[in-house]
Amino acid sequence: MLSFARSAFSAVKLFRKSYTHSLYRWTLISNVPASVDKHHSLIALLIVSAFIVAGGIHYQTPMLAAIAAEFEADAAATGWIPTLSFGGMLAGIVFFVPLGDRIDKRRLVLCKIVVLLLAQAMMAMAPSIAVLAAGSLITGICSSLIQSFIAITAETAQPEHRGRALGTQLTALFSGILFARIVGGLIATHIGWRYSYVLSAGMLFMIIPVLWARLPSTRPTSQASYRDLLWSIYRLLRTHGGIRRAAAIQFMFGICYGGFWAVAAPMVAALHLMGPTAAGLIGIPGSAGILVTRAAGRWMDRAGLMPVVLAGILSMLAAWVAMGFGAWSIAAVVVGAMLLDCGLRTAMVANQTLVNSAVPDSRARANTLFGLHVWGGNALGAFLLSWTFAQFGWLAVCGVAMTAVVIALLIHLGVLPAGKTAQ
Repeated sequence: MLSFARSAFSAVKLFRKSYTHSLYRWTLISNVPASVDKHHSLIALLIVSAFIVAGGIHYQTPMLAAIAAEFEADAAATGWIPTLSFGGMLAGIVFFVPLGDRIDKRRLVLCKIVVLLLAQAMMAMAPSIAVLAAGSLITGICSSLIQSFIAITAETAQPEHRGRALGTQLTALFSGILFARIVGGLIATHIGWRYSYVLSAGMLFMIIPVLWARLPSTRPTSQASYRDLLWSIYRLLRTHGGIRRAAAIQFMFGICYGGFWAVAAPMVAALHLMGPTAAGLIGIPGSAGILVTRAAGRWMDRAGLMPVVLAGILSMLAAWVAMGFGAWSIAAVVVGAMLLDCGLRTAMVANQTLVNSAVPDSRARANTLFGLHVWGGNALGAFLLSWTFAQFGWLAVCGVAMTAVVIALLIHLGVLPAGKTAQ
């Protein structure tokens, strides 16, 4: 009897040690928290953080006309603010996001969000367009931490529910964009555009201690040097046709999206004599994609990539047809903004899910590649369409955007080669 008890006790100790080691190993490798409650808490924290961070480069959208008036600048000059915001996001994605495969993502997130807080405070006190643009550049660079949130969400989600999980995370991100556009317009009208950045800095100040206390460490998946890490992004682009095609489509969509929101406020001010509040309120129908994001994720889980992305492209095409009538009717702008956002979000959920599923051991670099195209398109669109609007007017803007959508359609249908699509 004593021998049996000793054997049983030894077995329990062995099981406990083995279970604890396995749980610890599973937590490090897959980055899944040790309990369901902690997992849900982490996801909630990432959702709230994405909501707050996403607004940083979008408060400016309805305020550009007010900023131009204060500094006596034209649309081309103020166009540098969104251009450098998106360009900064691009630089942050290229040079910082890949480090998430090599070092602890927690460290990356905390460093960037502290600098983001300082950049938003800098923009609130900017004495000139040049300083404001510089703050926008830093804000864009640090806002790339959103890609780290997406990578952590993808790592913790079960494969069969990854589309839905990313849909939820992106819904929070898009909701933050909507909040920034509406609040930015209202604040610019009633108390001054600078206070939008005061609000943003205040929210960041509140979330940073929570992230410091609750955000878990993650285990690196690569020991490559920084140079090799960056070079491997190019190899991913060459070897994964599905990622290449998804990225090319989102680049074209980025031109349309970034360009529209860079010229929306100057356009409604010039053609419809409306101020920052009206430009900000366009953000409500202009964020209709929030309503379709989770559904698009579920559709992607069931039907695959092709039909979801095609629906997004057709919605974007219809958006710019409607926008063509925006020179005469603000209602056409509203309808176009709704269709534009629905198309963008639908395609992005599907393409983002593909990118995060294709190379599980290189998610940070895959997200870098995808984000590089998304924000590169936004930066190019903001610059190109701001210049086009200043030189040739609204109908020329619509023509350029329609061309980008048609190219995306041809890529998706395989007419223009970009890579084999994963089904």
